[in-house]
Amino acid sequence: MPFNANDRVFLRGIVLFGRHGLFDEEETLGHRFEIDLDFHVDLKAAGEADDVTRTIDYGVAYAIVREVVEGARCKLIETLAERIAARLFQAFDSLIAVTIEIRKPSAPIPGVFDHAGISIHRERPE
Repeated sequence: MPFNANDRVFLRGIVLFGRHGLFDEEETLGHRFEIDLDFHVDLKAAGEADDVTRTIDYGVAYAIVREVVEGARCKLIETLAERIAARLFQAFDSLIAVTIEIRKPSAPIPGVFDHAGISIHRERPE
């Protein structure tokens, strides 16, 4: 039976502190990052078996995201997202694709705005 492309596990509104950005002040002071994740995975087997090993354990996923965000500095949040995606694919064999949105509420740009950010969608590397 084919995979249902609408199946997904998600985490919304992760808030973590990191030291990423182009400017030295961003590394020195750090700031908040807000992250949303969509894990595209076939949930049928997990639902039928009531088995967490057949889905995405969002506690483990959260820990991975936290480790990456609180880890080595990236100048670009695009790089941060790519690192998160790579680690998630390493951790979860069942992960077919992942969508990652990262928002930076205190981006150092002049003007009034809610946040700056990026969104990427990556499929499991062949």
